[in-house]
Amino acid sequence: MKPARIIIADDYADNRELLRIMLSVVGYEIQEARDGRECLKMALAEPPDLILIDVSMPVLDGWGVLRELRADERTRRIPCVAFTALADMNDERALQKGFDAYLAKPFNGKDLLETVERLLAGARVDGERRSEISGR
Repeated sequence: MKPARIIIADDYADNRELLRIMLSVVGYEIQEARDGRECLKMALAEPPDLILIDVSMPVLDGWGVLRELRADERTRRIPCVAFTALADMNDERALQKGFDAYLAKPFNGKDLLETVERLLAGARVDGERRSEISGR
């Protein structure tokens, strides 16, 4: 089975590197985006299985990335995780805005992996249901 592909969108290289190491060591294929526009370009070119999006980024912030992803048929069902150090952010706000999960910075590896695995498992189940319904 092909490994799940994840886009990490964060303007800080150290954050991207830490996430890449934590996720690639367990077998995920990782792409890195330095800002929201780059993330959207990657996602539209080849939709990933999941996207980790920093809420505070230059060029296009995480909220803008999510709005554009949800507005496009090709990317609207991709699980998206908000992660940020913003004090006014929480699970409820992230979910209300359309994210599938939220991780506060700094986060621990166990929470990250559990969140990613849970969302990817849900996406696989939804994909199987869609293929059963459509006959594909």
